Amino acid sequence: MTRHFTSSLRRAIVLGACLATGLGTFGGASAQDFPKGPVKIIIPFAPGGPTDTVGRLIGQKLQEVWGQPVIIDYKPGAGTAIGADFVAKSNPDGQTIGMVNSSFAVNPSLRKSLPYDTTKDLSGITQIANLQLAIVARPDAPFNTLPELIAYAKKNPGKLTYGTPGAGSTTHLGAELLKREAGFDMLHSPFKGSAPAHTELMGGRIDLVVDPFLSILPYVKAGRMKMIATMGEKRVEGFDYPTVGETIPGFHVNALLGFVAPHGTPRAVVEKIQRDTAKVLSDPQLRKRIEEQGMSVVTSKPEQFDAFIQSEITRWGRIIKESGIQAE
Repeated sequence: MTRHFTSSLRRAIVLGACLATGLGTFGGASAQDFPKGPVKIIIPFAPGGPTDTVGRLIGQKLQEVWGQPVIIDYKPGAGTAIGADFVAKSNPDGQTIGMVNSSFAVNPSLRKSLPYDTTKDLSGITQIANLQLAIVARPDAPFNTLPELIAYAKKNPGKLTYGTPGAGSTTHLGAELLKREAGFDMLHSPFKGSAPAHTELMGGRIDLVVDPFLSILPYVKAGRMKMIATMGEKRVEGFDYPTVGETIPGFHVNALLGFVAPHGTPRAVVEKIQRDTAKVLSDPQLRKRIEEQGMSVVTSKPEQFDAFIQSEITRWGRIIKESGIQAE
């Protein structure tokens, strides 16, 4: 009886060790074998713009690292919700990943219903960059600095109109936060994208535009727009434009860019994508190209990006509720 029990126990221990070894090998192999074919990066916008630019730059480098094609696939619409939904419903094997911006964290509070659960159906891989936003004026505006703009707005309530690429965008939310913090008012004029907002500003039909720094920089350099301030925590590297925080201490708004994967993607694969993305972002030339566009590179771990997304959902949810902002 004792010999039989000892023999059975020995067999159980051996079987357990084999299973543990097998599982460990499987987890390692899933990362070592990745990718097994073309990888899709889903961009939730039409071609063009900062999200697409960064996605293509990183995709080209990851293709070199992985030795497999990296395909940029555009799924625009519904404030990035169409692209995020496509990723959420993709096979959780790492072969399809999504590029997200701040709308990913804004949409849970802004939109009454989403076809996916932001924190349950999608998992963070890594934040890639912080994108600077800026507020610009038409060249003949009767103010040149943010303090002058605030003073003018307070003396002329309801007279100023500002444009953004759309209601509920990070640019819209940033402007609403600025209004609240500085104690003045201006009318929002939402457009379907940056280009029509730029056209209206340069045509003198609106007074201000809030948009990514990258989008407005060429017009500022050409003298067709007047830089008022940037919205990041510090001045854009290589430029001497003041920040809103220099006038309103503590104020900062950045638009995030990052990668997400369908929930259930093997952790080893998620971590490999994060490591490889961090590796390509360590290339000095690539970092310089990204930073020249008014962005700062971030290479957070998956758990850090998940925590940051949750904090952004909470932050923007409070601002949306207090400002009464609604989607288009």
